[in-house]
Amino acid sequence: MADGLRGKDGALQQNWQAHIARTISHALALGAVALVLFITLIPAHAETLRVADVTPLSVPVDLVAVRAQPAIGPTMVPLAPGEQALTAELLANYVVRQEQLRAFDVMAALPQPELNPEMLLGYIARGSFGGGNSAVSAIASFTTPAASAKVEAGLNATALAAYIDNGYQPLSKRLAVAEAERKCLTTAIYHEARGESEAGQLAVANVIVNRARSGKFPSTLCGVIYQNADKGLYRCQFTFACDGRNEAPRERRALDRSADLAQRVYGEFARGEAVGAVPGSALYYHTTAVNPSWANTYNAVAQIGSHIFYSPN
Repeated sequence: MADGLRGKDGALQQNWQAHIARTISHALALGAVALVLFITLIPAHAETLRVADVTPLSVPVDLVAVRAQPAIGPTMVPLAPGEQALTAELLANYVVRQEQLRAFDVMAALPQPELNPEMLLGYIARGSFGGGNSAVSAIASFTTPAASAKVEAGLNATALAAYIDNGYQPLSKRLAVAEAERKCLTTAIYHEARGESEAGQLAVANVIVNRARSGKFPSTLCGVIYQNADKGLYRCQFTFACDGRNEAPRERRALDRSADLAQRVYGEFARGEAVGAVPGSALYYHTTAVNPSWANTYNAVAQIGSHIFYSPN
């Protein structure tokens, strides 16, 4: 009996396996037919896509040769930044080189506009500061209180001639001078008016700027602040400069206020702008705690905080 059941079970298992095999075979056959139809029909309805070939234009040999020339001329040995003096010959060479570069019309576009002072200033403004052409970049900063009233705005023959006559200063030297001027002004504001309001501190800084522009005092802020400081006690213009005490500031917050104000005022001084706290004619001041004899000989023009400000008659 047991053998008969085992025989029936074996037959059923074989039939089940055969059924599964047929089902898998039919599925594979249908998949193959579907794949053949997909491969056959899709190309008939799809477009062939091709990536465009992009080939850069070749640079003319003459243009490569011009670009390879040093900025100061093909026959001169390039100097380190800051060592090349700005001369009429150098500027003329620069103009010729720019005209040569602009003469090449690689893309067959419209001709470049005519080279003029505005275009040259635009080149300078776009990035020659900090680059290798420091002699030309110096033109952009040719602005001093004394010169600004004598020359026209922008780049012109008068400005260039005056710059060449005054001598070329590398960018590093100009930055060092500016930093020294700001430091001197910071020190003066701190010692003379750190307890004053911003308006009172600005008025003191304004007097220093007025003196530098007046032609009656040194032409630099440091020169005004430390005038006669080497002549002994109370012989200088500002007491802190010659009283023998340590100038090092001790109040950090007051020093920071003075430095911020000095940064702003120095920018106005360098650009020839009016500071505006007191009249441009105000060259003297004293605190309300004293009454110097010279005060009666000048015109009082303002009192801000604990300082009275005077202009010469």
